[in-house]
Formats: sequence, C-alpha cells, structure tokens
Amino acid sequence: MKSVSIRRSPVAINAPNTARLLPIAALITAALLWGGSFSAMRLAVQAMNPWSVMWLRMTIALIVILPFAGRLKKYRYQKGDWRLLVLMVLFQPCLYFLLESYALKMTTSSQAGVISAFVPLIVAIGSWLVLAESLSKSALAGLFLSVVGVVGLSLAGDSSGTAASPLWGNALELCAMTCAAVNMLIVKRLCGRYNPWLLTAFQVAAGTLFFIPGLFILLRGESVSWTGPLVFSILFLGGLVTLGAFGLYNWAMSRIPASQAAVFINMVPVAAVALGWIMLGESLGVAQCIAAGGIIIGVALGQKNA
Repeated sequence: MKSVSIRRSPVAINAPNTARLLPIAALITAALLWGGSFSAMRLAVQAMNPWSVMWLRMTIALIVILPFAGRLKKYRYQKGDWRLLVLMVLFQPCLYFLLESYALKMTTSSQAGVISAFVPLIVAIGSWLVLAESLSKSALAGLFLSVVGVVGLSLAGDSSGTAASPLWGNALELCAMTCAAVNMLIVKRLCGRYNPWLLTAFQVAAGTLFFIPGLFILLRGESVSWTGPLVFSILFLGGLVTLGAFGLYNWAMSRIPASQAAVFINMVPVAAVALGWIMLGESLGVAQCIAAGGIIIGVALGQKNA
C-alpha cells in the first residue's frame, strides 16, 4: 500500500508570521501618525484653547467612526467591567489629552520627547506585575536601549523651541505619560473580551463629552484665525491620529504582549524627526541619526521576547 504524503498548506505555514507582522505594521503606522501629530498639536494649542482643540478632534473622530458602529457590537461583557471601562476612558483620552495639551503650551518638544520614553518602562513593569507577562533579557536590553536613544535624540536636537514654564510643563507631561501607560494596561486586560475598535469608540465618545466645554468656548466667540494649516491640523488630529493611531494601537495590543507593544512608542520621536526632515526640511545631524538607529535596534530587540 502506497503511503500518502500530506502536503502542508503554505497559508497555514505562513499564518503565524502574518499574524505577527500585521500588529507590528499597525504599531509602526501608529508611531508614524503620532510622530506627525506632535507639531500639529503644538500648532493647534498655540492658536486656540486646548479644550476647543480636544473637543474638535474628538468630534471629528466620532463622526468618522459612527457609520461603522453597527459592526462593533460583538463583545462579552463580564460583571464589573464597567469599572475598567470608566477607568480606561478617564485615563485616556480625558486626563491624558488634558494634561498633554497644557504641557505643550509650557514645555518644548525635545523635553516632552525625553519624558515620553518613560511610557514603555511603566508599561513593562506594570505588565509584569499586573498581567504576569514575562520579560526576557533581550526585551529589557531593547527597552533600555530605546529609552537611551530617545534621550539622546531629544538632547541632540536644536533647542529652538520656547518653553514658558518647563518645570510645570514637564511635570504635566509626566502625569500624562503615566495616564497613557495605565490606560494601555487596562486596554490589554479588556481587549480579550471586546473589539479593540469598540474600545476606541468608547474612548472617542467619552472624550467628546468630557471636552464639551471646548464647544462652549468656541460658541462664546473665542478669537481664532482659521488658517489653512490650522484646519488641516485639526482634521489630521481628529481623523487620522485620535481615531486611526489609537485604534491601530488598541488592535495591536490585542495581538501581542503589552510590554512589547509599548516599546514602539519610543519610535514616535524618530518619526517626528524623520518627517520633519523629509517634509519640512528641518536639520538632521549625525548624532540624531545614531540615536534614531539605537531606538530602532532597541525596538527590534524588544520583539525577541515573543
């Protein structure tokens, strides 16, 4: 009797690789969008009240996602989840965006970039303590290298920005980053039972309500010069960053450990510097290139924990 050889399907063999690559692609896209959002947000909060900026970007994101609401109904609610859902939207977008909006009015982008490097560190420790995620030596080395790279990238940049009150601005930015880290841990806990895009819709809806005083500020006649760059910045922040970047990040968090996903946040300053060099003709020195390379290597090392 002839033996029958069973040939494995190429799709089945490549499925794990595809399942791994898609979340990484989503995280890289989110990092690129966040990198481009920094200058847009700074332009917006300098031109109008931060509450108005946040209400506009949340409302735009809500308008974009509403037509797809019917597809996001699938979830497995468990008793007591409402507490986690409330904490999720409280930490982000409410407190996170409120704190960061005012921080960007008082500190420079380079100093804020240094502080943002603490997010992966907080998430990694929290994932180990709360979510029981393991941390390999390569993951810790990658995390350390990426943090050092972010600090080097920020210090190597030109200090042309003005800081009205750097001490208060940096303190607010640190509080904002802590809120972001806690939110990531909560999202990781919830995304096993909820569609990540549904969680994003919850965040957008809550943000629209929380920042509604911004609407009243606009209606009472806040003096705003609606230039082309300002309008583009608001649309970009609402449609692509608030909805796109956070949605992609939440989706990726449902596919890989939170500590590994958080490392990609350190690519945001790299994206900001690279986009500034490509699109705005900003300077890019050798030291910045070396620091950016260190961040990319650190992120790659962090993924070896999988």
